[in-house]
Amino acid sequence: MIFLALDTSTEACSVALSYHGQLLALDEVCPQQHSKRILPMVQQVLAEAGVSLNQLNGIVFGRGPGSFTGVRIGVSVAQGVAFGVDVPVYGVSTLAAMAQAAAKLTAAKQVIAAIDARMAEVYLAAFALDAQGFMQPISPEIAAKPAALPAVVTDLTFDRDLLGVGTGWQTYATELQAVLPATIAADILYPSAQFMLPFANSAWQEGHFVAAEQAEPVYVRDEVTWQKLPGR
Repeated sequence: MIFLALDTSTEACSVALSYHGQLLALDEVCPQQHSKRILPMVQQVLAEAGVSLNQLNGIVFGRGPGSFTGVRIGVSVAQGVAFGVDVPVYGVSTLAAMAQAAAKLTAAKQVIAAIDARMAEVYLAAFALDAQGFMQPISPEIAAKPAALPAVVTDLTFDRDLLGVGTGWQTYATELQAVLPATIAADILYPSAQFMLPFANSAWQEGHFVAAEQAEPVYVRDEVTWQKLPGR
């Protein structure tokens, strides 16, 4: 199976390709440049692998949460490419991707992934490693103030060392540590497309890929967009 993954949900922009048992990945931190960089990065990865778009079996995309504009760009590009070559798509949580990176890079078993959501809030969810090596959510994805997280997170019991990943832990370390004592992984700040790919094979086998027009973003906090309009 050949899967292309892409993510533009945060300040980082990433593309990865899984093909014939190999992996190619590109990651760039390029705030406000995602719409300019994502397609050239896709073309670069495909060219390096010697793979054409027509050879893809499916496209994986970061579905959010994250920047509203960034999430929309990622979903739109995934849909556009998928429509062009008539392949299905699958959305992966950006928080789950960071948790999966922690499992791969640090052998973490329990993770709190948090993205700085601006407006003095974080997007956050808790994950635990399953027997197959996949990070599974043990809480819903939430948007909340770091010092006032809801009970669905604070009531969780962690029986192993807890690892914190994402920009939320960098921006609100003191507040988050006060309610969720954790070791902070300073080198896992953003979701990366390469850590979305591990979810692709099982999602394919279980029939979770969908037609491009069914690709949906997950904003978590979609009720606040109007507040950013001029005069609000």
